[in-house]
Amino acid sequence: MPNAIILTREWQAFWLAVGFLTRIPMLVHIDYSQRLMNQSSLYFPLVGLLLGSLHVAAFFLLSLAFSPLVSVIVVVILHLFITGAFHEDGLADSVDALGGGYTLEKRLEIMKDSRIGTYGTVALVMALMLKVALLAEADLIWLALLIAPAISRLTPLLLMATLAYVTDPDKSKSKPVADGFSAARLVSASAFVLVLSAVLSFWQPFLITGTLAAVLLVALLWGSYLRSQLGGYTGDALGASVVFSELVLLMFL
Repeated sequence: MPNAIILTREWQAFWLAVGFLTRIPMLVHIDYSQRLMNQSSLYFPLVGLLLGSLHVAAFFLLSLAFSPLVSVIVVVILHLFITGAFHEDGLADSVDALGGGYTLEKRLEIMKDSRIGTYGTVALVMALMLKVALLAEADLIWLALLIAPAISRLTPLLLMATLAYVTDPDKSKSKPVADGFSAARLVSASAFVLVLSAVLSFWQPFLITGTLAAVLLVALLWGSYLRSQLGGYTGDALGASVVFSELVLLMFL
């Protein structure tokens, strides 16, 4: 295949990842296919880095007029707007389903319900409060804002590579990404995250340790729990893994 065609497909895959994970308009024409959607998974951490860069820019501008705490809160609100609370919605649905369902069928039914219950509300509020507190207390707030979105978006790729897909594929937004998930692209995404952590270790020593802890610990514990409760993963469970990985990394920072 000519290099020009390969580069065009990868460029489209990147923008497809941007459109999948955020509300940022796709600025290029996309020849959509399920294969291209699958290829876009490689760029999830890169999209996270793009989000982190926007967060850092917003934080520095806000900090000219407001305290660090107020600036962090506004940045988190901005993040929720840009992403459409995509992963936070997954967290709420997952906790509602796993907390309120006593059979596999009931859990999957609750997970598909667009309404949020008590378990999901509590989980969402506490996760956002903890995120704000951890960001505000980080030694280097800008670094935490920059790297957390990138590193946390590697975790769902690990889950897709190691677990079965268990929800209704015809009604799931994540199904095209999950189908035929490429191990080679997982390796590439992992290498990107590790190199990024190594570069930023100049400002935060042992950042690679925190990166591995956030990604592998959540993938292992959350993945094991999903396997026992659902027999695999759903799109909502992947979203929840991003939130969990962010919190673990921020605790380390």
